Amino acid sequence: MSSLREKWKSPDGKGFAVEIPSRLEELGRIERMAEKVAAVYCLSQEELDNLAIAVTEAVGNAIIHGNGSDPEKRVRITFSVAAGFLTIEVSDEGRGFDPAVLSDPLLPENLMKESGRGIFILKSLMDRVDFQFTPEGTVVRMALRLKNRPT
Repeated sequence: MSSLREKWKSPDGKGFAVEIPSRLEELGRIERMAEKVAAVYCLSQEELDNLAIAVTEAVGNAIIHGNGSDPEKRVRITFSVAAGFLTIEVSDEGRGFDPAVLSDPLLPENLMKESGRGIFILKSLMDRVDFQFTPEGTVVRMALRLKNRPT
């Protein structure tokens, strides 16, 4: 039985939602879900690539950093469209982090580091990225402008 619980309509009925255990094996399924969402909203190949990379990066961060790879903790992913944007929210059960203290991955001393580029990647691929920290966990909210398409 699949550990991926998909609700093809989000709670508000205007998007898609899924909840997964904190296991990296789920990333392939999340990428396929992003591909399905991209098809529904007629994204270009470039937009699909950006969406898939950003979503899998954010979910991977939620699994590893947010939930400490604890499969008992859940990651929730929602996709919705409003005001010309596809908005993706990735929620974990972690304590959060301080975005202000993240190292710049483009500084010479960081170029050869194996980690530390996730948030930079999200901000490079998405039109908007913000973070919400609550007692229940962290929410990464990303938005991709839908160009020349009705919403």
